[in-house]
Amino acid sequence: MRPATSGFLPILLLLATTASSSQEVVDRIAARVDVDVILLSEIRALSRYQVFVDGKSESDGQILERLIDQWIVRNEATVSRIAQPSDEEVERSLTRLKRSFSSADEFSERRRQSGLSEEDVRRMVRSQLYLSNYLDSRFRPSIQIDDKAIQEFYEKRVIPRAQSRGQNPPTLDAAHDFIQEALVQRSINEQADKWLKESRARVRVEILLKDGQR
Repeated sequence: MRPATSGFLPILLLLATTASSSQEVVDRIAARVDVDVILLSEIRALSRYQVFVDGKSESDGQILERLIDQWIVRNEATVSRIAQPSDEEVERSLTRLKRSFSSADEFSERRRQSGLSEEDVRRMVRSQLYLSNYLDSRFRPSIQIDDKAIQEFYEKRVIPRAQSRGQNPPTLDAAHDFIQEALVQRSINEQADKWLKESRARVRVEILLKDGQR
């Protein structure tokens, strides 16, 4: 697998990765996927990105599973001729990522501690967008959200969350578009998860990563 990011679509915002230009390249094969390979250095790169975004990373085995899923999505996106995200899209995603940190200084310090350059982060965000854009284009058109589902989400999620923070909840009308998009994203995630499981059964995968390897 060759280099192509939690919000995902959440399922994919932390999936995308690229080998860090500042890291030592490890040419050890972690898995074979059809005629392609996933390298241990790619696992290390995604681990760094997870630490940068979440403050911690999954195990090597879990990350490898994500990379295999990435391979499937990227392969399908390439076949479907999905366009690469524009520079404007990348900048908007970078801005949202930066706003998830308490300050610009924290963003820069966490990035530095993770061993990622600014260009590393930009490449990961671009790759992440490419994957999520494909899943969005594949599954969104078939999704329909009815008023009952929006009402239920409002009553069970929006109101309790506002009350737990000592805030007055927004009106249903004010929250309508936000709730609808949240439900669409949840449905995309569910359909993508089912599709990936079905796709894995059709892909030849050979895991070479040693148990417990870090």
